[in-house]
Amino acid sequence: MTPVFSHGDLRLYLLNLLGEGPRHGYDIMQALSDRTGGTYTPSAGTIYPRLAKLEEEGLVTKRIEGRKTVYEITAAGRAEVLARAGDMAGIEAGITDSVRLIADEVRAGVKDAMRSLHADLAAAARDAQSVGARGSAATDSRADARTIARTQLHRADAALNEIRARVRVELRTHVTRGGALDPAVVDDFIARLEAAATALQERIR
Repeated sequence: MTPVFSHGDLRLYLLNLLGEGPRHGYDIMQALSDRTGGTYTPSAGTIYPRLAKLEEEGLVTKRIEGRKTVYEITAAGRAEVLARAGDMAGIEAGITDSVRLIADEVRAGVKDAMRSLHADLAAAARDAQSVGARGSAATDSRADARTIARTQLHRADAALNEIRARVRVELRTHVTRGGALDPAVVDDFIARLEAAATALQERIR
């Protein structure tokens, strides 16, 4: 699945959330889920260590209110959010792209799953008819081989979708933040993809 936050972005996003007002841990997790359309719901094991690190850096303070721990941004935290406003805009743009890609992946995944299910059911029906008619070990072996092939096809499809989505998000986020993208790097990337495709074609022929 496409990652919503690139490396290090969640830290700044948490500071930005706390810049809007004090929040307790569950509220922070809920806000992250809401703002990503439910595509990213972090665990306590993801959020609390980062909040603790922000506290160590003097960017966040915490206080106990009943059974809840409330986190609040400090002046130093606000200064960092302000100084990194450009980065924050890039993160927001990256989140938007990521959420769209995840939605596309989900839709494509559902469609692929339905097509795969129909194909598997049809293949199973043909296998059953064939086995019933012939009752031979050779037919069973061919049916097993087709099942293995379909399983590996699903693995390859899933890997392609995941890598495509991850690379797309990284490239878009990099460019959105004003990063340069050398044509030679893209040319090399395309050449490597073509080489990998050619190698695969030669192995399965």
